[in-house]
Amino acid sequence: MRNLMKLIAVLLFTVTAATAAQAQTLKFGHIDLQALIQVMPERATAEEEFGKFQGELEEILGDMQNQYQTKMGEFEALGADASEIKRNAKVAEIQDIQQRIQNYQVTANQQLQQKQSELLQPVFDKAEKAIEEVAKEKGLIYVFDSGMANRTILYKSTQSLDLLPLVKAKLGIQ
Repeated sequence: MRNLMKLIAVLLFTVTAATAAQAQTLKFGHIDLQALIQVMPERATAEEEFGKFQGELEEILGDMQNQYQTKMGEFEALGADASEIKRNAKVAEIQDIQQRIQNYQVTANQQLQQKQSELLQPVFDKAEKAIEEVAKEKGLIYVFDSGMANRTILYKSTQSLDLLPLVKAKLGIQ
């Protein structure tokens, strides 16, 4: 009976020691995701394409604003001797163009947001995949984004592994 108690005590001690040892090997990492995204060549390509798209939308808006200015000039050129019917027709045309410009601006902003998301999502996906691969290689259980403006990390130990250089190397970025 005494030997059984010693055996149980030894087993409990071994399990407790193993659990404590395992808890000490938990590894955490951190990365500034925005800093990684900024150095990825795919981001520059996406931003270039986004700029072209934005330029096309601005060109259309510029044409609409030119139409508006033309109609305003025509209205001002009518003079005091123009009939009420002509004046009302020009006012209606001007209001119609104003409404089209406002609608276009709303639609264009929605299209810009959608295009930006469409172009940048693959960049973020690639970055996150590389982070996941490096984290698995390093045996990390959590990776925190250390670059977030509203980060909730109040303390970062020097034992936390900075993944930025490792992920950049994995992606072939210098």
